[in-house]
Amino acid sequence: MSKRKTRNTEDVLKILCDSVQNTLAMATASEIRYSPVVRRINKTCMQPDIGCFVLFSGGFSGLVVMNFSQEAAMEIYRSYMLSMGMPEDELSTNYTSSDVSDALGELMNQSMGQFGVALKNDCKLTVKQNQPKMLIINQALLISINAQIDRAQYRKVSFETANYRPFYLEACMEKVDIIPF
Repeated sequence: MSKRKTRNTEDVLKILCDSVQNTLAMATASEIRYSPVVRRINKTCMQPDIGCFVLFSGGFSGLVVMNFSQEAAMEIYRSYMLSMGMPEDELSTNYTSSDVSDALGELMNQSMGQFGVALKNDCKLTVKQNQPKMLIINQALLISINAQIDRAQYRKVSFETANYRPFYLEACMEKVDIIPF
């Protein structure tokens, strides 16, 4: 760990948020911002219109949920596809399209991959993730992990696209106290 600094849950959450922000900004060639404050919440939920979740385990375990409004999902999808050179007339126009879900799932997969690399570099911890799952939903779904998580910590961070469309990251992870020796 750099400068032998103790790390806690919020430090790990910041690494996760930086990974999501960097991945989405690079992939969409646009600005992605997140709030400098975090909310403590009591549970993780998938919210309308598009929800994505991924489990990770290793040095510690957790669940990450990303919730997108249809407007935020479409902005991210369009920017991502256009930055990869796809012609505009070939883009999906409806957020319920599998192309949109596939693109957001791929971006979440890349974000979690970057999180794993950053966590290894900063904290010397390894985590592995499963394949992200995307759902188009019209009402909230409670998501929980069927696993023993020691002192579960729930957090929520607000993000926004370049055009100020909000989306949210929710995380449930073990209480993290990484103490170098």
